[in-house]
Amino acid sequence: PPKKKLEKQHLDAAEKALQDVTSKASKHDDDPRDHIHTPAAQERSHSWFRAIFPYNSLEEFESAWHLGNYVMDRETGEKSFEEMSIYVRIGMHLLYYGSHQEDMLHWKRSQDMLRNQSVKMGKQYDAPESREHIQPFIESFHLQNTLSELNEPDPNKYNTFNEFFARELKPDARPIAEPKNERVVSSPADCRLTVFPTVDLATKYWIKGFGFSLKELLSSEDLAKKFEGGSINIARLAPQDYHRWHSPVSGTIESITDIPGTYYTVNPQAINEEGTLDVFCENKRSVMIIKRTPTSSPVALVAVGAMLVGSIRYKPGIQKGATVQRGQCLGAFLYGGSTVIVLYPKDEVELDKDLVKNSTGACCETYVKVGWRVGAS
Repeated sequence: PPKKKLEKQHLDAAEKALQDVTSKASKHDDDPRDHIHTPAAQERSHSWFRAIFPYNSLEEFESAWHLGNYVMDRETGEKSFEEMSIYVRIGMHLLYYGSHQEDMLHWKRSQDMLRNQSVKMGKQYDAPESREHIQPFIESFHLQNTLSELNEPDPNKYNTFNEFFARELKPDARPIAEPKNERVVSSPADCRLTVFPTVDLATKYWIKGFGFSLKELLSSEDLAKKFEGGSINIARLAPQDYHRWHSPVSGTIESITDIPGTYYTVNPQAINEEGTLDVFCENKRSVMIIKRTPTSSPVALVAVGAMLVGSIRYKPGIQKGATVQRGQCLGAFLYGGSTVIVLYPKDEVELDKDLVKNSTGACCETYVKVGWRVGAS
């Protein structure tokens, strides 16, 4: 069929599927494991997938489409497969199904759809009725053993789902690696981390979408020049993760700039696919520049929103001129997956070899937690 007709057919199907998933999520007496938190590989997902994908069986579908990601656990050295949720897989379809998919992504309708669904989910999970989704969410992602780490470990005491989603940890829940050594830099989040000594290596091994550049990411040519030849850390927060991010260094906040954008999925399968749009430079994001204490060098933290992320929120007092310590909480994402990108100037940091090896050799994310060592000056 003609190009426009083909694109509209697929956009219609994806829009209907995503609306169906988010609408079912608004029915707070329904178990979210039967819709928005359903793993994409399960039979329950098929009613939505059949509206989009041409396949005849689960086996055929799994062999033809990405349904999850491999992640290395830094503590155990074990590699495991993590299934993606159904709403992420639908968002993936928007990114690279069909030969003209990247053209479709620029359609105002497509961007409006993702924005509207993200705002919709944010409002739904701010409603008091959304408390009914907390316990199924805990069970769906096997979070029972993590509750003791929280400032408020009782799920029944949270007023909304988003309040639980942006839950706070106890002060001692994430010890900072080598706390007296200001040369050490830390992970900004509980996350699936990739690190690269240069941006060129990041685009070779990981960021395959067209259009990625420091100038576009930071929305500033002058800022981009400060990080030319420097290293990059990409910290992806999955929905089940503790969803606050922390400072990887000590220093003074020089600026915070909010950049409007859309709400594409930040799942690795979208980031790694050649020929797709680069979502980091297209998505809504906030850029913080910290003047690092021991070196006076700039460090950039880019908080990137994603599909169904309601908002990016800084903690009170996190503003220009504020002094922050390594490991200090800076802000939180509300519902959805999201990413924090950290940029260091050239020769500022030597990244830990095991993380670089996993990122460039195995082309695999590494699971780390807030405050864990990532490298040192």
